[in-house]
Amino acid sequence: MRLLVYGYGFAGRALATRLAAKGWSISATYLDEATAAQMAADGIDPVPALDKEAVAARLADTQAILITTPPGPEGCPALQVLVPALATAGAFPDWIGYLSTTGVYGDRRGGWVFEDSRLAAQSLEGARRVAAERDWLEVGRGMGLTVTIHRLPGIYGPGRSAFDRLRAGRARRVAAPEHLFSRIHVDDLAAGLEASIAKPRAGGIYNLCDDEPASNSDVFAHAAGLIGLPVPPEEPLDLEALPPQARRFYTETKRVSNARAKAELGWRPAYPTYREGLAAILAGER
Repeated sequence: MRLLVYGYGFAGRALATRLAAKGWSISATYLDEATAAQMAADGIDPVPALDKEAVAARLADTQAILITTPPGPEGCPALQVLVPALATAGAFPDWIGYLSTTGVYGDRRGGWVFEDSRLAAQSLEGARRVAAERDWLEVGRGMGLTVTIHRLPGIYGPGRSAFDRLRAGRARRVAAPEHLFSRIHVDDLAAGLEASIAKPRAGGIYNLCDDEPASNSDVFAHAAGLIGLPVPPEEPLDLEALPPQARRFYTETKRVSNARAKAELGWRPAYPTYREGLAAILAGER
């Protein structure tokens, strides 16, 4: 069994590691030679991201494709390479997974969102994700491929968690208790994707997130207590004073339901809240 990861980053590496341990072969795309060398050292078959012929050659024996690259002004860069490569190879993988974002739902003032909720992206990035989802689902229907969409909140894990920001002095606790956010541990994300691969459904859309939306202030306070650092003082929410990315973050608040992924895929997060997830990260450091 072979997995091709188009865009080998935090999420792609987690799924690759999980499947490699179960005997899968892993190919992944790269944009620079230094990344290719590191991938080869890690046992990953490196493929030039923009070389359609090289990608097509790997697709001949690929059962699953994960797409993690964010869309740009011209749409999803992976679509522009993979669609002609799939046609050239005459390939019909069992599963194609596109990683999207819960940002496609926009602001719901703390309300719950589900996969069939109205899409109302409020940022350029969110709008591009909506368009990329639509494009991939249309490709799936047009080419008879099993395309699935996975909408993700903030992803955390070893090397990318509240601990790292606290230790670097970059943690900001904003006093906005009504602003609740979902999140997912990277290992739970990989497990959810593996469950989707095992139960592929054309056109399937899944929210992959933990069970407890929470404020960032609560997460940082809990993390600080675990590692014995002072809890950063809360700052009043001042949208105009925040950098653009943080401003977008705090203009949207929603609770994201993972009920469909649980019901259809039989998936359950090993870290149902940030507390279990942070505890596991800390245990791994010791």
